[in-house]
Amino acid sequence: MPRAVKGVLVECDPSIKALIISLDSKNHNIVLADLDDEHLVIEERMVEHVKRELDSQLAENTFKPAELDDIQRK
Repeated sequence: MPRAVKGVLVECDPSIKALIISLDSKNHNIVLADLDDEHLVIEERMVEHVKRELDSQLAENTFKPAELDDIQRK
């Protein structure tokens, strides 16, 4: 018998979707359904966790002009 689980539809570009799937691969407790290239259904209680993790990963991988200054000085 199927059981209902509250989920949130997420629309994002494929690169963000890949990050969310990567997060899910550790515990398998985030993604409920992988719908297509730009849509996922994720566990409602995990939305804030996903937002925090994405913010953290994107901050690490975003170019910062100060880094350019350091490179130019060398």
